[in-house]
Amino acid sequence: MNASFSIHPDASRRSLASKLAWVAVVGICAAGSGAAQAAVTTGRVFGHAPAGSTVQVASAEFGISRTIPVNAKGRYQVGWLPVGIYTVTVLDQGQPRAQHPSVQVYVDRGSRVDMECAYGRCSELAAN
Repeated sequence: MNASFSIHPDASRRSLASKLAWVAVVGICAAGSGAAQAAVTTGRVFGHAPAGSTVQVASAEFGISRTIPVNAKGRYQVGWLPVGIYTVTVLDQGQPRAQHPSVQVYVDRGSRVDMECAYGRCSELAAN
């Protein structure tokens, strides 16, 4: 029997409306998951440095400079950094003591930068 000669003429309209509603739901869900994946465009830098010192993470490309104290265990972490190349510097009383000039920050990942300093102190600026 042909569907256009159905006993219930509104059945095909309801079926079409139901299919369109499902298409809309699937489209909204797909768009939402893509937006959530595209939102993660930052990374972080972490590592060890002399306890009590300060670490500066800077990018000339973005004009960003963030400074964070190193905790008592000699650890630091700087997050929410846009993907790019950074210079990581240990500051001791505001003076640069050790530096890593080309640290790559990747999307949703951490880049480990450990500062090697003798006896827990960085005595001079040295590119590692």
